[in-house]
Amino acid sequence: MPAEKTPLHGDLPAAASDQGMVDRKELATFAFQRTRMPIVISDARQHDLPIVMANDAFLELTGYLADEVLGRNCRFLQGPDSSLVAIAEIRSAIERQGETTAEILNYRKDGTPFWNQLHISPLRDDDGDVAYYFASQVDVTELRRVQTLEEAEHRLLLEVDHRTKNVLAIVDSVVRLSKADNPQAYAASVQQRVQALSRTHMLLAENGWQEVALKDILRAQVKMFGEDRIRMSGPDVMVPAPSVQPIGLAVHELAANAAVHGALGRGRGTLAIDWETKGTGFDLRWTEQGGAAPPIEKGRGFGNVLLGAVIEKQLGGKITREWRDTGLSLRIEVPTLDRVGRSLKARL
Repeated sequence: MPAEKTPLHGDLPAAASDQGMVDRKELATFAFQRTRMPIVISDARQHDLPIVMANDAFLELTGYLADEVLGRNCRFLQGPDSSLVAIAEIRSAIERQGETTAEILNYRKDGTPFWNQLHISPLRDDDGDVAYYFASQVDVTELRRVQTLEEAEHRLLLEVDHRTKNVLAIVDSVVRLSKADNPQAYAASVQQRVQALSRTHMLLAENGWQEVALKDILRAQVKMFGEDRIRMSGPDVMVPAPSVQPIGLAVHELAANAAVHGALGRGRGTLAIDWETKGTGFDLRWTEQGGAAPPIEKGRGFGNVLLGAVIEKQLGGKITREWRDTGLSLRIEVPTLDRVGRSLKARL
């Protein structure tokens, strides 16, 4: 059956000279074919809205030949991961004979997926009935990839921002509360504690700002005081990123004290660090042999202040000290390791 001309007239150009108006139909045909935007036209009067026109850009985008496209509904581009919500949105627009723009995962002839920003608009004849549907496509796969990367980068920056603020708050406390008899000793005290933060910072970076093994945190803070005199034993305990810096700084205070006042400051002294899991936290025992009996930093020195702030206030844990004739025996109980992380999230 030969095709009959449909009684419809296209939209007038937004701007056109007299000559442009005379040639507008032919110019529109040129524009349809030569535009870089993929376009198809579907017949609304036929069953299942078959495609009756498609331009080169559409064939290039999808990888299909002309005879593989004509007569088919556009849904042939859909696949296993195409959103049912987007499909329902498109179907609803057609049922109400309206316009819509939707992003949907489509598939090329070779099976490769691409994100399609689909715009559908009805074309009405002179009687006001929908005769065709115009559909333009924009491949937004790369845009979505960039947006995803930007969102991931934004989340990372927020996370780093919170962690940086947390570290800077600790550094501020170190600078304000560290005490020494002269400027040189004060500078050295601050520098050593900042270096302790730097060591745990490097551990976090090496682990992709994810969890860090408790054993690695301990080793990073004690190895410079003589690994041959230090024994560590315990199961694998993974420390969430927000808790790594506080634990690292607390261990540094203990190790530095052991090196100055305790077992690690004496040629034959030894240190044993043993831990076990306890709920979602851990129970750690710090046992010095061959050290002096006096308490760690008598009075309310910064070492004690920092240990209390980190273990008890930040981590919600408990410190128990026992000074024996052979040296310090200390127990740290941390009931949960996600307390700091929950606190940071609550500030978002």
